[in-house]
Amino acid sequence: MSKELEYSADIAVRDCMAVKPGETVLVITDEPAAAIGRVLWERAKALGAEAIYTEMIPRKNDGAEPPPAIAAAMKQADVVLAPASRSLSHTVARKEASQAGARIATLPGITEDIMKRALSADYQKIARISNKLADILTKGKTAHLTTPAGTDLVLQLEGREGHPDTGINHTAGDFSNLPAGEAYIAPLEETAEGIVVIDGAMAGIGVLDKPIKLTVENGYVTRISGGSEAVKLSALLAEYGKPAHNIAELGIGTNDKAILCGKVLEDEKVMGTVHIALGNSAAFGGKVQVPIHLDGILTRPTLTIDGKVIIKDGQHIE
Repeated sequence: MSKELEYSADIAVRDCMAVKPGETVLVITDEPAAAIGRVLWERAKALGAEAIYTEMIPRKNDGAEPPPAIAAAMKQADVVLAPASRSLSHTVARKEASQAGARIATLPGITEDIMKRALSADYQKIARISNKLADILTKGKTAHLTTPAGTDLVLQLEGREGHPDTGINHTAGDFSNLPAGEAYIAPLEETAEGIVVIDGAMAGIGVLDKPIKLTVENGYVTRISGGSEAVKLSALLAEYGKPAHNIAELGIGTNDKAILCGKVLEDEKVMGTVHIALGNSAAFGGKVQVPIHLDGILTRPTLTIDGKVIIKDGQHIE
């Protein structure tokens, strides 16, 4: 184990999750992320926790449920760390475990490079920015998003709660990604209208060679165009029908150590980007329940909330 990796694991377990001696810490991983899972388990054990390591078969896609036995164990744990190749963030299992009081961090697609780089960020700074933006999203009614690549999207937010992904999970029920760094909200169903041009990266695909253009009508993607990567996205969504095409999330990256690397865990946290997700929104305040959630990252965005500029050409104003 490298000193850098051990340092980042310590930040995750000690600073972000505030693990205490005697607490039950459940580490959920799969074969591609097993090395990271083992490091986190070792650090939790070193802090005196009742550390449990469990490895599952990789899920089919982000948002797919874990095995029932693991879902049950999540509700019994004080702390859950989920470094896995697919995301458990937007699952019923994660939501129910949070409601049961578990402090949870998911680390989907985590690599040693991401762990060393983005987990070394200033999490107090990330928390300040993320909380401020989440409050703006909560108070907002209408969001307008544009980019030089051609995005021109309007979303209705009224009545929905903005959420900060701060990485600070010290209170029962707290949840975040690690590395953390975003503010996000589930737009009202059937209200999003316009065009989204994903030019940064796409979950399930990686950093894009050619932008993917989404036509959005009445809250759903009705057309996907572009190159071979657009064809791949269409195939990923087709298996789950119309609900997978739901405009599920408007998110804002707030981690200044994060870079576009092809792993959505880090990609969606990049400061100066905005992401639009498709599929499941039920895990964070929406109504669409479907076992898929895919984020598309947009670069150099301009975002206005109720006419006030929050981000201009990738630079935070608020």
